[in-house]
Amino acid sequence: MPGGAERALRGRIRSVQSTKKITRAMELIAASRIVKAQARVAAARPYSEQITEVIRNLAAAGAGSSSPLLTPREDVRTVAYIVVAADRGLAGGYNSGVIRQAERSLQAEVAAGRDYKLFLIGKKAFNYFRFRGYRIEQSYTGFSDNPSYEDARQVAAEVVRQYEAGEVDQVQLVYTQFLSVATQRVLERRFIPMESAALTEGAAAEGSGPAADYEFEPAPAAILEAIVPRYVESRLYAAFLDAAASEHVARQRAMKSATDNADELIKVLTRSMNRARQDAITTELIEIASGAEALAQAASGSVDLLRDVVPPQQLMPQRHHDSARRIEQERS
Repeated sequence: MPGGAERALRGRIRSVQSTKKITRAMELIAASRIVKAQARVAAARPYSEQITEVIRNLAAAGAGSSSPLLTPREDVRTVAYIVVAADRGLAGGYNSGVIRQAERSLQAEVAAGRDYKLFLIGKKAFNYFRFRGYRIEQSYTGFSDNPSYEDARQVAAEVVRQYEAGEVDQVQLVYTQFLSVATQRVLERRFIPMESAALTEGAAAEGSGPAADYEFEPAPAAILEAIVPRYVESRLYAAFLDAAASEHVARQRAMKSATDNADELIKVLTRSMNRARQDAITTELIEIASGAEALAQAASGSVDLLRDVVPPQQLMPQRHHDSARRIEQERS
């Protein structure tokens, strides 16, 4: 029995060691991708910030009221959600955090009597909402960990088309914002129409200093009509990059935790295996010592091992049994 326990523990240790090699490799891969994803986030932010600044200037020139993408609608009947999750798991609570936030907000809108539409990024979000019976408008997969501008343009084009056609009255964006390697947070913001605070915060920050006076050619409304779709694409692309960087950080952290847990489990299993091995060795030594002592006693004539172990009746041949039976019968 101790030998069987030792073999079982040895097999478990080999299995945990194999799993540890996989988690360690995934940790290193995620760590190498974090640097590239972080660089892409830093490179995309200036463009999105500058295009937002241009829209602020156009809005200050009186062009914002004419754009449907910047004007909130009084009667909001249908709310669209762009939920940015991942195509793969093994990333800790990354997917669950985004999905829970989107589901809570969606349920609040439904409770308020509004309809909804789901635009899902990543297989994890698609599988979650499909399994729970939610109506899914569009799903996009295959680029969550390495998005391109074309991916953002494809999603933004469909969302803007439905908004301009009146099929949706408001668009909410739910994703994980990448602040640093140590800090990421799930964020929900109104994506379309653009929040009025985003249009005024730049002007408020510059109000203390001299303001530049711009002359627009062509008219501000025409420029705004051409630039707002680019703004939507750039902001969505920046959100995709934030989500991709957050995914790599979450996966690296999860795989490091799994590797550390595998190390601890290997230590525990090794102690148990050593204990089982010691028990087996001790049992074998006891059996050898007992057998040697019994042989020594038998050699000295102090005990007849064969007589003690086997009854005398079983040592006698069958004919001796018959003769003993006849003698007993004659005596009686």
